[in-house]
Amino acid sequence: MKNKTRIRLIILVALLSLMLSACASDPGLSAPGVTLTVDPGGDQQKISSGVELLVLLTVLSIAPSILVLCTSFTRIVIVLSLLRSAIGSPQIPPNQVLVGLSLIMTFFIMSPVYNEINDQAFKPFKNGQISQTVAFEKAAQPVREFMFTQTRNKDLELFIKMSDSAQPEALDDIPTTVLLPAFIISELRSAFIMGFAIYVPFLIIDLVVSSILLAMGMMMLPPSMISLPFKLLLFVMVDGWYLIAQSLSLSFLK
Repeated sequence: MKNKTRIRLIILVALLSLMLSACASDPGLSAPGVTLTVDPGGDQQKISSGVELLVLLTVLSIAPSILVLCTSFTRIVIVLSLLRSAIGSPQIPPNQVLVGLSLIMTFFIMSPVYNEINDQAFKPFKNGQISQTVAFEKAAQPVREFMFTQTRNKDLELFIKMSDSAQPEALDDIPTTVLLPAFIISELRSAFIMGFAIYVPFLIIDLVVSSILLAMGMMMLPPSMISLPFKLLLFVMVDGWYLIAQSLSLSFLK
């Protein structure tokens, strides 16, 4: 497999070299339905617009990762996954339902941040009141404020120390490259704490069912088969989905 991958990379590099050589020898290279033009003396403004378009496409390609790591999505999806494991039904709800519910709750929780970005960055940029650079800075500020409210000082100090950065005097002095990993491990910690609290009542049901089956001599009967209906009954009786949604939403209010 490694040899095949190397061969493909070599072929790709060779094709790109041939294309670049052809472009250099013939500024106007055309194919059926495709026209490629290289003009070294072209308009600098057009070149700048092309670079901006390339940067925009790059940002759009990493937008899913930003959505996952810089928002409440990480905590929500981990808590829901731990809930499914605690109930003992690894396929129900399906992954698509968990991810979809996590995204919807993320949009709900992050809606104040999105509205602030829309008012302070997107609308002024769309109306031509601010430049693209200023728009990116104004759009990043609400997200940074959200991450700061959910990040522990201990985690921030860890990554500031590891990055050999100077001790910041204000939150604005902390770079995003330091804030992001600190925010992620803080979110993982919060998600695991909530997952532990969810696991405890279901674990008690498993212990009780296992003890009863052992006392009755039914050692060959899987305890999970008997405890699953009781777990579902408990979850429905306490209105579990309401409590989970409420706890997750309130956990981001600080």
